[in-house]
Amino acid sequence: MKLGVFSHGGERRIGRLENETVLDLGSGDSLNSVMSRGQAPGPVGEVPVSEVEWHLPLEVADYVDFYSSLEHATNMGRMFRPDMEDPLTPNWRRLPIGYHGRAGTVVVSGTDIRRPHGQRGAGDFGPSQKLDVELELGFVIGKPARGPVPVERALEHVFGVVLVNDWSARDIQAWEYVPLGPFLGKSFATSISATVTTLDELTVVAGPMQEPEPLDYLRIDNFAYDIPLELELNGDVISRTNARHLYWNVAQQIAHLTSNGTALRTGDLLASGTISGPGENERGSLIELTWNEGPFLEDGDEVVLRGEELGEVRGRIVP
Repeated sequence: MKLGVFSHGGERRIGRLENETVLDLGSGDSLNSVMSRGQAPGPVGEVPVSEVEWHLPLEVADYVDFYSSLEHATNMGRMFRPDMEDPLTPNWRRLPIGYHGRAGTVVVSGTDIRRPHGQRGAGDFGPSQKLDVELELGFVIGKPARGPVPVERALEHVFGVVLVNDWSARDIQAWEYVPLGPFLGKSFATSISATVTTLDELTVVAGPMQEPEPLDYLRIDNFAYDIPLELELNGDVISRTNARHLYWNVAQQIAHLTSNGTALRTGDLLASGTISGPGENERGSLIELTWNEGPFLEDGDEVVLRGEELGEVRGRIVP
């Protein structure tokens, strides 16, 4: 089931996407009430998809971005810590690393992305010259919970999945992230697909072997979702990969996120982090595809991320 919020010459409505038709499920500004109940109402009409305008599908409560791709983390380590024998930080294989982002700057596919300004170095403030994309999945929480949430019960709280582009200003990020992590280099915009796809639409496969074995609170048979993904820049596909490569799964992410007692709220968005595969053409960001040499995104560039079953995320860079 693919659900979103649309308008057709009037008020905003909840819609279920069925091929080239949107089934009208009644008025509503977001999917949050539907997600908290775990089910959608029946249709009251239908509209051709070509005639609707899509809106942000949910009211994002909190936004967390993880760092769950072994290949992406390895590539970044090799780029920025070339003298280290192990490109991964000592904690990477032991917990799902993440950071809290800005819920208020999550936007729907098709929204223009304004080039961010920030400090690019000592005494240097201006527009980012290393604007990048990150190809990710985003898991949307439906059923709320007080933490901790056991890993084996975590999927009960996931309503569905969106495709995510976590736009990144690499020059701003590189200068500011030590010692507390991403801040203005990430918080200016995150784009998501217009519809939320429920988990029952996705194919589950075995995930990568996790070594060392995770601690008890994270221990579960590893799984992943078999979702072919592609990254397109100005009409040319420059990378193809698959979500099945993710090392940490969403159940482990939820178990770790809530292990200190934090709550889950309806509308929480948990992004996977950049998804990269083992091949050079399977990388989910420009910094990896160009090995930090660029080119990065120019004004006027249009990026489209696509995922089978998930639709697309589209955004154009404006000055």
